Amino acid sequence: MPYELNAVIGGFDLLRSRTAGIREATVAPLRQCMGLVPVTEGLREELFGSAPAFEQTLSHWSQDGPIAHVEADFHGRDGHQAAAVWRTGAKVWGPARTRDFTGPREDWPINAALALLDVVPRSADEADHHDLFLEVGLGREQDTDGWQSAGRAARWAATYGEWHEEHLAEEERAVRAAAEFERSRRLADVPVALDGKAIMGLLGLPSGPWVGAATRHLQDLHLEHGPLSAEEAAFRLRIWAAGQDTGRRG
Repeated sequence: MPYELNAVIGGFDLLRSRTAGIREATVAPLRQCMGLVPVTEGLREELFGSAPAFEQTLSHWSQDGPIAHVEADFHGRDGHQAAAVWRTGAKVWGPARTRDFTGPREDWPINAALALLDVVPRSADEADHHDLFLEVGLGREQDTDGWQSAGRAARWAATYGEWHEEHLAEEERAVRAAAEFERSRRLADVPVALDGKAIMGLLGLPSGPWVGAATRHLQDLHLEHGPLSAEEAAFRLRIWAAGQDTGRRG
């Protein structure tokens, strides 16, 4: 699959403040509090105009924090990377370009630029590879349109912290949903000692969702403790029902 990247990378909050009011600019969140501004043709026309103006703008943006301009273009195994870094109003590194990716990953231009932006490996194992490109999340999208969409989706967040809090909440919801799906899939074939009719008679319940909840409770008990006798199942189900607001008839 082709991969194309032309973007400015820096602190999310820094880039958000520097691009405020620029119609064509979006800031896509990355990991480690970083952000990415896709360099589109529209952004170049609105903001940069020429190569000198582009560098002057990046110099200005970097006065409050380091930023990098990165490029990559791959089709299969063939491609190139380029990167340069600005800090405190001046270019401090690059541009570096390469088509040779046989050397250490930390020497590849984008990885080297990210290191200068203080991106770090997340674990000791990743430190052995120094692939900060993947660590910061640059593999999440494949082209400018994808990064533009990611930036538009994050426009509601005033700060990286605000976006990250909601992002974690979304991940937790996805994990819970996956766990519930897996639990439902496992329970589908788990036998129970009491059928629905027996449960209704035992607990005085009408047909409805509480009968299903009681059945799932018996299935969970089966998975935890093994098969239950009808007597043991009835005993444990009464204990369970005593702690629930099942709306049982008196």
